[in-house]
Amino acid sequence: MTLIRSWLDAANSPDCPFPLNNLPYGVFSTPGTGPHCGVAIGDQVLDVAAMEKAGLLRLSDKPLLQSGVWNPLMDAGPETWEKMRAALMGHLREGAETQDQVAHYLHPLASVTMHMPFHVSEYTDFYAGKNHAFNVGTMFRGPENALPPNWLHIPIGYNGRASSVVVSGTAVRRPWGQLKGPQDEAPRFAPCARFDLELEMGAIVGRPSTGPVTVAEADAMIFGYVLLNDWSARDIQAWEYQPLGPFQAKATATTISPWIVTKPALAPFRASTPAREKPLLPYLEEPRPMLYDIDLRVELTPEGGAATEIARTNYKEMYYSSAQQLAHHTTSGCPMRVGDLLGSGTISGPTKEARGSLLELSWGGKEPLELSGGQTRSFLQDGDRLTLKGECHGEGYTIGFGDCTGVVLPALADPFAR
Repeated sequence: MTLIRSWLDAANSPDCPFPLNNLPYGVFSTPGTGPHCGVAIGDQVLDVAAMEKAGLLRLSDKPLLQSGVWNPLMDAGPETWEKMRAALMGHLREGAETQDQVAHYLHPLASVTMHMPFHVSEYTDFYAGKNHAFNVGTMFRGPENALPPNWLHIPIGYNGRASSVVVSGTAVRRPWGQLKGPQDEAPRFAPCARFDLELEMGAIVGRPSTGPVTVAEADAMIFGYVLLNDWSARDIQAWEYQPLGPFQAKATATTISPWIVTKPALAPFRASTPAREKPLLPYLEEPRPMLYDIDLRVELTPEGGAATEIARTNYKEMYYSSAQQLAHHTTSGCPMRVGDLLGSGTISGPTKEARGSLLELSWGGKEPLELSGGQTRSFLQDGDRLTLKGECHGEGYTIGFGDCTGVVLPALADPFAR
């Protein structure tokens, strides 16, 4: 697919992340106004809540864009999703008769504040990147036992905290937790010393389920995607994870990018999952490509310092797609809800510079990473800013997600000191 031209000139630049081909959904506010549903186009955000109120967007017999989140539109179903995209295309396409009316509802992106784009009903995070799983397993068990026996057969995941999901730009405070010292040393309660990022994608469920669904049905249930940073307290995790897996180490925060990029925008970039080392059970087999060719980058900026790109990889490196993860999630009869969020798991490539976490990049702290200005990092320090970026590259256009950022704040004073 080539660029679809808009009457908004900024949207026609090959490097603009928000061309007419994209039309991602977010929630924004301006000084003196509350959160509004908006759509990014060029260097502007279109106030679609105000347009609906004025009668320029007629999607249903009841309002869908007035609640300050996108859940009501998701809940309205795929036909309404298509109707919304078609209406926006009609208003914003080059030569649109409604140009003068629609221009009234544009706000410069640089002047708005972004908010959570949807209400997160439930949050599940997966461990579905083979390079990441192999790297981490090698550190702790050696390469011959890196992958657990089940890993090549099943998407591994855990249920996280929906209450901890925050939008890009929200600061993240270093957590306290129970840490174990070397050998027989007793555990202690202290601030995390091995705080980490995880580069992931998040899939947003737009249709509910009441029983098992196929991979194809699961793909149809997904409304769109966001960038996702699964902040991880590695030293807390190392002590707590046996025998039931991550708990408090993953409960501090999960940051998502501010714009939901919908499946129609990503459709030209579909990619296949890799060749299977062992055949999957039939219920996990994919009827068509379910991943996407999305270039991903991570930048780390120390307080007062310059940004350093520390990782570059691609979403198509995943071993299991979000559709496979969602289908597996429903096998027990587990109901899925509109607004459920699925984290992909850390996205790492086969080379060192493609590793999606500091745990891998510094090899457990044994190989500190060099930053611009002479600093090094094994794990995150207070004041560090993490920025995740994602883009698809079409013929003369770019599909972007908006930056996914968070700054690490110092730990609180001992919360239990009396």
